[in-house]
Amino acid sequence: MTPPSPTSNDERAAVPEATRSGSPVVLGTALLGFFLISLDALIVTVALPDIGRGLGGGMSGLQWVVDGYALVFAALMLSAGALSDRVGARRAFGGGLVLFALASAACGAAPGLGVLVAARLVQGAAAAVMMPASLALVRQGFPDQAQRARAIAVWTVGGAIAVAAGPVLGGALTASVGWRWIFLVNLPASLLALALFTRVPESPRLPARLDAVGQVTAVAAMGGLTYAVIEGGAEGFGRPPVVASLLAAAAAAVAFLVAQARGAHPMVPLPLFRSRVVAVSIVVGFMLNAAYYGGVFTFSLYFQQERGQSALHTGLLFVPMTALVAVVNLASARLAGRFGPRVPIAAGQLLGAAGLAALTTVGAHTRVETVAALMVPVGLGGALAVPALTASLLDAVPAERAGTASAVLNTARQVGGALAVAVFGALLAGASTFLAGMRWSMLVAAAGLLLTAGATLTLPRGGTRHPRA
Repeated sequence: MTPPSPTSNDERAAVPEATRSGSPVVLGTALLGFFLISLDALIVTVALPDIGRGLGGGMSGLQWVVDGYALVFAALMLSAGALSDRVGARRAFGGGLVLFALASAACGAAPGLGVLVAARLVQGAAAAVMMPASLALVRQGFPDQAQRARAIAVWTVGGAIAVAAGPVLGGALTASVGWRWIFLVNLPASLLALALFTRVPESPRLPARLDAVGQVTAVAAMGGLTYAVIEGGAEGFGRPPVVASLLAAAAAAVAFLVAQARGAHPMVPLPLFRSRVVAVSIVVGFMLNAAYYGGVFTFSLYFQQERGQSALHTGLLFVPMTALVAVVNLASARLAGRFGPRVPIAAGQLLGAAGLAALTTVGAHTRVETVAALMVPVGLGGALAVPALTASLLDAVPAERAGTASAVLNTARQVGGALAVAVFGALLAGASTFLAGMRWSMLVAAAGLLLTAGATLTLPRGGTRHPRA
């Protein structure tokens, strides 16, 4: 799977003189920040059984360890770009990096599950601030278009490496020194990034409006829905707190849409969705992440709880799924250039759906190496689809809307992953056996990818290229 798509910042301001030539320091700082953000989305998953044994708590608590980070990251990303513009990319990145390091230390020292989840929420908020600021630093440090394109490619590869390394590193640390080190390992990397950061020139501050109402209602809607799914799966959907949470999420969603329709400076301009390419891209991005992150969550538990594998062996079993991501990313770009973006987007979804369908045949005694092989199409399918999906989306919107459109796509993808963990966890908790819940989860994900693949076929054959001013 690929890391989050870049979220562009406004490039209206003049670039400081100190950054008018490509800067390895700026690129190294931004890349380390992006690496940390991407790593923490997956490194925790393999450690969940050990966290449960160490801190207590059932399935719902472990779901919150994953979703606390993803949800806040997704919700705040919508306005983080505007915040980065207002305070300056350098200041936003530095503040986010310090907060991320402090939250990582709090995760590693957490005495209970509640403290760990709270610290993960803070980590997600810090990641949301760092994400657009890191790319803004690259754009600032490489004003030459050709240099900038190469720098952004390197920046993106850093995220892809983190996604591929997450399960393996998480398993190795958990098995050797304990699960707390999956968070504490962020500290030396953060210190290195901070050391480089001191040599990054100041960034200009740009006028940008924040949509406070939209931001609050977005957080309320996402958080309320996720709470209802997680707690409903654990305790029953008829319980008053779950019903109240669903109603609150629905009310917040309506308030968000009203704010976006009537607000002077909406985070998500609703006219964007009049474009079929934009609407389909958002739905496809949501489903691709749901399939990938939901699958990693489910099979991390399967390998360890059902098959007795160690955390290290579990991490290694994910290597075939992630090892070829960067190579397939390049293949996606070439296919899109030759046949148009619709081909790799649809092919990636169909490949992922085939892998998920094959995983429904996994039983209690299937060789774990066979299971690892069956997961490969899920990873490769996402890696094939996402680059072409991102390019298609950005080509369908005006240049001044590129940052907003990319932020919405990133948010949809993160929400898809978070809700998949919630839904799959509910299916696992509510089924008669773990295997039954696992098979239902894979069927739901496969069906979702087939539906969105069908929607992809409605896109223009050669893509839609919007003129860029």
